[in-house]
Amino acid sequence: MRFLSKSISVFLALFPMVLAAQTPKVQENNQSLFDDSMYRRGNTYRTADGRPGPDYWQNAADYTIEVKLNEETHVVNGSIHITYTNNSPQALNYLWLYLEQNRFAENSRGSLTTPIKGNRYNGDVEGGYTIAELTVEGEKVQYTITDTRMQVMLAESLESGEAVEVAMNFSYKVPVEGMDRMGRLNVKDGTIYAMAQWFPRMAVYDDVVGWNIEPYLGAGEFYLDYGDYDYKVTVPYDHIVVGSGVLQNPEEVLTNKQQARLKKAKQSDETVYIVRPNEIGKRSNRPVQEGNLTWHFKMENSRDVAFGSSKAFIWDAAQIDLPNGEKAIAQSAYPKESDGEEAWTRSTEYTKASIEFYASRYFPYPYKSAVNVAADIGGMEYPGLSFCSWKSKGSSLWGVTDHEFGHNWFPMIVGSNERRYAWMDEGFNTFINHYSTLAFNEGEYPSRLDKTRRLTDYLQKESREGIDNYPDVTNLRNLGYTAYYKPATGLILLREYIIGEERFDRAFASYIDTWAFKHPQPTDFFNHMENVAGENLAWFWKGWFYGNGNIDIAVEEVVTHEEGYVISVANNAEIPVPVNLTITYADGSTENQRLPVEIWQRGDTWDYLLKTDKEVEKVQFDAQQQVPDIQADNDTWEQK
Repeated sequence: MRFLSKSISVFLALFPMVLAAQTPKVQENNQSLFDDSMYRRGNTYRTADGRPGPDYWQNAADYTIEVKLNEETHVVNGSIHITYTNNSPQALNYLWLYLEQNRFAENSRGSLTTPIKGNRYNGDVEGGYTIAELTVEGEKVQYTITDTRMQVMLAESLESGEAVEVAMNFSYKVPVEGMDRMGRLNVKDGTIYAMAQWFPRMAVYDDVVGWNIEPYLGAGEFYLDYGDYDYKVTVPYDHIVVGSGVLQNPEEVLTNKQQARLKKAKQSDETVYIVRPNEIGKRSNRPVQEGNLTWHFKMENSRDVAFGSSKAFIWDAAQIDLPNGEKAIAQSAYPKESDGEEAWTRSTEYTKASIEFYASRYFPYPYKSAVNVAADIGGMEYPGLSFCSWKSKGSSLWGVTDHEFGHNWFPMIVGSNERRYAWMDEGFNTFINHYSTLAFNEGEYPSRLDKTRRLTDYLQKESREGIDNYPDVTNLRNLGYTAYYKPATGLILLREYIIGEERFDRAFASYIDTWAFKHPQPTDFFNHMENVAGENLAWFWKGWFYGNGNIDIAVEEVVTHEEGYVISVANNAEIPVPVNLTITYADGSTENQRLPVEIWQRGDTWDYLLKTDKEVEKVQFDAQQQVPDIQADNDTWEQK
């Protein structure tokens, strides 16, 4: 026993040295790149597979609005009745509304956070709401206005399932510069009024954060509940008004000739004039010759409405053919300065083509009308109506028209929170714009996303920011990338390179259908895409949508092997991706080999055994350049 004990003692003393000699260095893995990066557990409101749960709810707001526009003072006076329905399980003791015209007050948060030299979101500082006669269920109540928000106190709690009526009068001066989203423009024949954010609107109360009360600053857009709209706009008699929804009283505001033309346009695939260029300013253009006219519109199950008004409008239209056999009408309103075959004369053609493409490919168009309005606005979308630059022509006009009407799917149908997650509307829309542009007139105009590697210059800038930044936080120089191009490029990469068109299209269509007229969160999109496509994509969401990581795959070495060749590849950056290799042989033949993304779970290098008796001349990663790889010079190995 003593001898045995001594032997054990000697062995134990030498054990660390033996272990060091025989045990290889621990290999670090990349599992952290593949771990879940988001909330995965479902609840009764939102399921783990990215669908509304059995107890999902959202509140509703129905609006009845009457406004009068004074063309001499540019002041809008109006009254509004809001029927707000509480579908949440909680009783509400107060309500929050948005007063976004207050952004144009001198000391608004938006004004005070605008750089001295200004930016795209400049706004006048002489506007803002005047609110009067605010009542709830006919009784006056207390309310507090804080910048672009108003809190209305309720005398009695609004219980689950109950509705309440909020009414008030309001007025404000229409700004000239309305943050590139609304305002007024003087042209030769009159003033064009682009009217958006033109009435007090209910803020959203949801199951995620409760009341969404972020102030209206600039880059952040909107988040709104759905409801029915009944609105009347009183304007000078010589104005033409085009608005979201369906005109209810054409016999009161149009001449007999205009009514006949409108009826013809609803049945014509070719553009039909309702107001011709040479008719502007003529007495025969209007049914009356003095005073005011009231235009009446209705729109159902919408999150917003907007309108344009001017005596300078040329007005034309054509029918929209929808895949379910139904019809809608495409309309355009623009001044003489925008007229011409290279410019707005083709606007209705563009509008019709855009709506028809998205309706057939993604989800039925739910509205009866789509109106494009020329204004001093780069491009801004509302349900069934868009404002686009009056100076746009050719490919520029197609691009902005297609983009703004694409927004009817994101965020008008799929009602995401634009103020927090710009990429869920701008990025998704830019993605579908790519395919619409490729299809229009068999590629009459080029797509901005025809080459994903165009993004690589931005991806290497030290000043770049992540997609997940809120739009009001993002440097405006980066917003086009973080909100539009990077998320759109990511979806193209996902569809055409990572999971394939069939699986992606099925999942993407399911996401739209599942969340139509509802309020999805980012995790709902991620979870739903994974579950329908059948792929864990945590590494992709984490790498591309959260953070500033990049892709850099290298073909490092190709050496002979008794069975062929060993191809060594490396992941030199932060985001792993599947590796598509194109092997070119000395006889001129080629072979494609795809290595799954899981090769990177074990580390940043991988050896692939290519079994062949041919001589390899070249091995190239991503020969089709579908991946925004930041270092193209290490993508290829060639036989020297």
